[in-house]
Amino acid sequence: MKTNAIIAGGGMTAFGKFPARTLKDLAGEAIKAALADAGLETSDIEAAYMGNAAAGTITGQVCVPGEVVLRSLGIGGIPVINVENACATASTALNQAAAMVTAGLYDVVLAVGYEKLVHEDKAKTFSVFSGAVDVSDMDGLAALVDRKMKAVGLQGDVAGAASRSLFMDIYATEAVAHMKAYGTTREQLAAVPAKNSRHGAHNPRAQFRDVTTVEEVLAAREIVWPLTLPMCSPIGDGAAAVLLVSERKARELGITNPVRITASVLGTSWDYPEGRESLVFHEMIGRAYDEAGLGAVDIDVVELHDASASSEILHTEYLGLCPMGEGGRVIEAGLTALGGGGRTVVNPSGGLLRKGHPIGATGIAQIVELYEQLSGRSGARQVEGARTGLAENGGGYINGDVAALCVTILER
Repeated sequence: MKTNAIIAGGGMTAFGKFPARTLKDLAGEAIKAALADAGLETSDIEAAYMGNAAAGTITGQVCVPGEVVLRSLGIGGIPVINVENACATASTALNQAAAMVTAGLYDVVLAVGYEKLVHEDKAKTFSVFSGAVDVSDMDGLAALVDRKMKAVGLQGDVAGAASRSLFMDIYATEAVAHMKAYGTTREQLAAVPAKNSRHGAHNPRAQFRDVTTVEEVLAAREIVWPLTLPMCSPIGDGAAAVLLVSERKARELGITNPVRITASVLGTSWDYPEGRESLVFHEMIGRAYDEAGLGAVDIDVVELHDASASSEILHTEYLGLCPMGEGGRVIEAGLTALGGGGRTVVNPSGGLLRKGHPIGATGIAQIVELYEQLSGRSGARQVEGARTGLAENGGGYINGDVAALCVTILER
């Protein structure tokens, strides 16, 4: 979808473990920050797209979570659309909000991603991830993951997902398959969180701000071989919000050099012919580039879905930032790092691995980072001269592939 929504303001909380904070508290902080950044009042909001994935499981708020959050801020009388789409929840909310502004239906739309994942019962937290699949066919999923793991020489243990995210088993199979096909090494996998730790150290809202080395990553506790703990995105809470406005409203607000969402592509995977590899990444990414009139060589900064170290390697390749099979070597050489001399910087926020991954908030947190980067407001992690940005955010798993994928391109 080609869009023409302008980001007037953005805000987000720090990401981390906040057992004492409520969803209303977290979302309210992000919304207030976005309003202050845009110079708007609550009364200016004409519609709200509220993204949350886990409230029903973690807090028991099964219905109307967005209305509950907004009413606590005195916001009512407007359309409130609650959105849930696994880890792509917030980017889906943004996609729909941008569509409404582009269509001319509203001048000011709020898009929010907010989440609590931290719970004293860790099994309840991990059950959120286990629900991001076809739960009516768990036996089929267990058999599929087992086959995938055995195909690359790993021992399947789907039952162990009660104490970890099932997705880490899936990411482990992807990592080993990439290692076998292209010679990617564990050191190159470890280079991903090491790079992102250097970026996250400059992000005051990141869940982890300590710098870690390749050697320390490799020596850390193993989750599923070849992945160690720092190679896996953490559990956390947080919220992010943006206010999207029309061109008319932007002029009224005096925004003269706007950050625009020029393309937002949301799609799902589908059932491919037997033996075909995933097509959804190439399809949605290609469509986003086409609709923005840009290519990979035009992108200055990327926030991608590094739910695991292997994910960043793969998605760097999918986005066309390097040839297939070269992701590990490119990252190890520092070519996607700040100051690394490459064309495009990837995950200057620290990415999901270091900034954190409260799943319902992640997609809009990526957009807030890009908005600030293109506005030149990112301090020590600023990508010099950044004028184009891309966010890639996926979620869920059906029949061996990502269930939903959203790719968003911003320009200034």
